[in-house]
Amino acid sequence: MTRDDELAALRARVSELEAERPKRPRSRPKSALAVVLVVLVALLTPLSVVAVWSNALIGDTDRYVQTMAPLADDPDVRTAVTNRVTTAVMDRIDVADLLSGVAPADRPLLEKALGAADGPLTSGLTSLVRNTTEKFVASPAFTTVWKQLNRTAHAAVDKALTGHADGAVQIEDGEVTLDLAPVVDQVKQSLVDQGLTVAGNIPEVHTSITLMQSTGALAKARTGFRLLQLLSWVLPLLVLLLAAGAVLLARRRRRALITAAVAIAAGALVLGLALWIGRAVYLDALPADVSRPAAGAVYDTLVRFLRTAVRVVAVVGAVVALASWLSGPGRWARAVRGAWTGAIGSVRDTLFTGGSNTFGPVGPWVHRMRTWLNLTVAAVAAAVLIAWSYPTAVVVLWIAVVAVCALAVIEFLDAPTLPPPALPEESADDPPPAAPAR
Repeated sequence: MTRDDELAALRARVSELEAERPKRPRSRPKSALAVVLVVLVALLTPLSVVAVWSNALIGDTDRYVQTMAPLADDPDVRTAVTNRVTTAVMDRIDVADLLSGVAPADRPLLEKALGAADGPLTSGLTSLVRNTTEKFVASPAFTTVWKQLNRTAHAAVDKALTGHADGAVQIEDGEVTLDLAPVVDQVKQSLVDQGLTVAGNIPEVHTSITLMQSTGALAKARTGFRLLQLLSWVLPLLVLLLAAGAVLLARRRRRALITAAVAIAAGALVLGLALWIGRAVYLDALPADVSRPAAGAVYDTLVRFLRTAVRVVAVVGAVVALASWLSGPGRWARAVRGAWTGAIGSVRDTLFTGGSNTFGPVGPWVHRMRTWLNLTVAAVAAAVLIAWSYPTAVVVLWIAVVAVCALAVIEFLDAPTLPPPALPEESADDPPPAAPAR
């Protein structure tokens, strides 16, 4: 039988075996269910991020105060507080009785305070009150008062979103306002010290700055927000379980993992887009007497960590999707892996020329345990990310960089076998080896 006949017979036998092998039935219900699970992953990801944020911010007073503290240095917030306090104080000072209410001994001090201002007495008095308020708002004492007010305000925000608690912060028609009475008291005392003793007769003044405003919708959102707060740890776990279920049900599991990771990243980005649109809608709905720059600063501060969480989840999803794709059999993935191993192999060959290997038995051991070592690196990176209290996108990127460096070390140490000992070169004059005796 010729070689061609043997090849033809072999092909025929292979065709018979292929025909006899039972075909795997297509698991269309499982594939459809996997698609449904991926869709649920994308939908639940934004809710999970909001749930974790609400529990971290609303459920932790210290965290809330730490979040709101930088607003004491925000120029827009300072301007809004100055305007509110100045208006409140001037509304309660009777300019006509001002000089008559001042003791003769204090009149020179008052005239000195008002003398620098041009125009009518009212303008000079307004300038004095405003300058005094601006100095206090720019002082470290205002930072302390601001933190105390926001510690009290935390109870009101909790009331606005959960329906319980009370405090110095008022909630009327869905509007959460911060009472600035302590600031007014400090300004009144400063005015008295400057000779405006009539300011000491001003009764307790309650003026406010808006922290949150949502007529009607705020009360309707209480139930849902409270539910999200209670499910702050359940929803993220549910998202991971749904993603794992989609991967297990799919026929092409690597592709399903990539799709689930992309769905998680896309869900986070949708939430980020909603926050951006919601900011514009929120500011447009504010009353005319509310400072929009200050309200925008408060909004940005409140959702700062929520935006950070959006970036973190999006980066994690992108990293998982990229790692899954690089481990696949695709042509481009194989090319990237080949370039990775080739570059590290070139460095190793350059350092260990002549077949030397200073690692001894480490190379073969790493080669045998390579899969487990790579999985260990991935597990440690995931554990560090989960254990980090409030990771940022930069933290995620650094964890990924360290993990890649660890994988590079494993690849560098990977040597299938120990190098064989070098044999002495044969000389051209050496006689050929003798034939074995028969």
